[in-house]
Amino acid sequence: MSASTKLSSSVKALCFLAETHPIPKTSREIAEKTGINASKLRQLLSMLAKTRIVISEQGTKGGFLLQKDPKKIHLQEIYCSIEDRKAFHLNVTQGNGSSDDSNLDFNTYFLDLFSAIQVDIEEKMRNISLENIMNQLKIKSKFK
Repeated sequence: MSASTKLSSSVKALCFLAETHPIPKTSREIAEKTGINASKLRQLLSMLAKTRIVISEQGTKGGFLLQKDPKKIHLQEIYCSIEDRKAFHLNVTQGNGSSDDSNLDFNTYFLDLFSAIQVDIEEKMRNISLENIMNQLKIKSKFK
């Protein structure tokens, strides 16, 4: 699953949990309502639970619940919960074996460029909350 698919699927699941709060929802219920593959969804929910964005309640009435207010959850936090690498990643360690100065100059240039872009992406994502997304999509949160 690509990073953008993981992020959009996670956001969709979190919006559903905000919309149905405070009633716990099983991964099967969430998958059915959101159209997300149940197996992939369980992986995402597990990662989101590790960072306490959601909690998992056990038992016959158990399921997943949003742990935080949607206005306090931002895209950067969600992204960091489900991804183990930067949004704009550049691998310059693999080369053709050449160590001439021009390769080092190119690598340094692109590392610096991509680092600056990464900072911009992270800042933009920090300024978008789950509540912002829900408002844009006209999804009503029952989280209180």
